[in-house]
Amino acid sequence: MQLELRHLEAVRAIAEAGSLGRAAVRLGVSQPALSAQLRRIERVAGGELFARSRVGVEPTPLGEFVLSVARRVLGEMDALTAGTRAAAPHPALRIGCVPLVLMDRLIGRLEEELPGHELDIAIERSSTTLTRLLGAGQYDAVLYGEVADHEVPLPDGVTARTLIPKEPVFIRLSNTHPLACQEQINLADLAGETWMTMADDDDGGPEGMVDACLRAGFTPRLRYRIADRKMCYDLIASGRAISLSQPTSPPAEGTVVRPLAGDPLTERIRLAWNRSALSERRAGLLYRAAGRAYLDNVPNNAFYQAWWATRPELHPVLD
Repeated sequence: MQLELRHLEAVRAIAEAGSLGRAAVRLGVSQPALSAQLRRIERVAGGELFARSRVGVEPTPLGEFVLSVARRVLGEMDALTAGTRAAAPHPALRIGCVPLVLMDRLIGRLEEELPGHELDIAIERSSTTLTRLLGAGQYDAVLYGEVADHEVPLPDGVTARTLIPKEPVFIRLSNTHPLACQEQINLADLAGETWMTMADDDDGGPEGMVDACLRAGFTPRLRYRIADRKMCYDLIASGRAISLSQPTSPPAEGTVVRPLAGDPLTERIRLAWNRSALSERRAGLLYRAAGRAYLDNVPNNAFYQAWWATRPELHPVLD
């Protein structure tokens, strides 16, 4: 057996995860399979690479040497792959995204920033699925949200950059709702409502929503879980439910989007890319396109536009 790149990736994953179990999850394999692979690698290397204990693993002196070489070789391979893709005349750009409002304007902005490039864009319902597929090479870059303090785990070989560090979560309700005429709504005043839960359940949103409601003194009554945007809006317009909303969401007939007093729940938007697929330059152009797409939607809501104008420190840096 000879050492291959996949073996070096396994060594790096084990060292960074600190345990075989966590490394196996990152690599998408079973722990017994990873343990067997590590034993084969150690036979080739001539000794143990990790010292095992009840709390995890730590590199041995031999392991530190192999790990340093692995990181250097894998870094050079990332640079080689990114360089060859960047040098191609019209390399396709494969983007994954959760259903963020900025996607409505992203294609147009990408065509301006990367003219002539083929675009392959897919929507996923799970942020975790997005990042896993990014690490597996199915996407070059992904756009996703993180609600409250939740952090989506990122695989090896991925770089992330925050696009919008803080965005308040608004509420969408029927335009005939008694609170629809208010410029902002206290979350506690929604205690008796029927809520539509978020379709994405691994970005911290459901937990953040429940925690915010508990702090306001009530447990939300969750009834509907619908992924289709038009169906959601129709249900809200009929007065049968309310839902959380991005403040940049476009108007929908029969509904209004209002801020929650005190911003009890916030989200951030992040861009992550696979370093072996995107050069720093192309990643920068994608970041700028996403930032401009986001700014295009800020005027969708006058309340948010006023909030946004007073917080320049949150604006994406697009130079």
